Amino acid sequence: MSNAEQPTRSRRLVSPSPEETHRLGVKLGQLLQPGDFVGLIGDLGAGKTHLVRGVAEGAGVAQSEVASPTFAIVYPYEGRIPLYHADLYRLTDYDELYATGFLDLVGGDHAMLVEWLDRIPQAAPRDFLRVTLRHEGEDARSLDVEAFGARPAALLDAWLG
Repeated sequence: MSNAEQPTRSRRLVSPSPEETHRLGVKLGQLLQPGDFVGLIGDLGAGKTHLVRGVAEGAGVAQSEVASPTFAIVYPYEGRIPLYHADLYRLTDYDELYATGFLDLVGGDHAMLVEWLDRIPQAAPRDFLRVTLRHEGEDARSLDVEAFGARPAALLDAWLG
């Protein structure tokens, strides 16, 4: 499940506020289809949670349902489409990830959001969207978005133009 290839398409943008990061997430969530895999990378406080909450809202998940899966590793949400939210922060290697059953979920009839993908990059399927968030000041964040494969490239185009 590793991807050492160059991205099919990439885009960089700056979100000036947490609200804008959330709004970008809503738009992405509205576009997600079953089988989509979005990996998120970024330091603590980089904006991953704002983006995830927005994606969940855009996918039709009730805001009261959205929680951090840090201790559960994977958390399922029901919305317009089933959405799995995973957090790899506490895992140390691929074998530990394998033992969780996570790999059985990849490529199913749902979309997946995976935080801390950089901890275990092999968790990503061949085709996926990778979003790297970085601090660009007090509230601003940069988003480097890379699409690997045809469907993720189409998703990136629909999302960010």
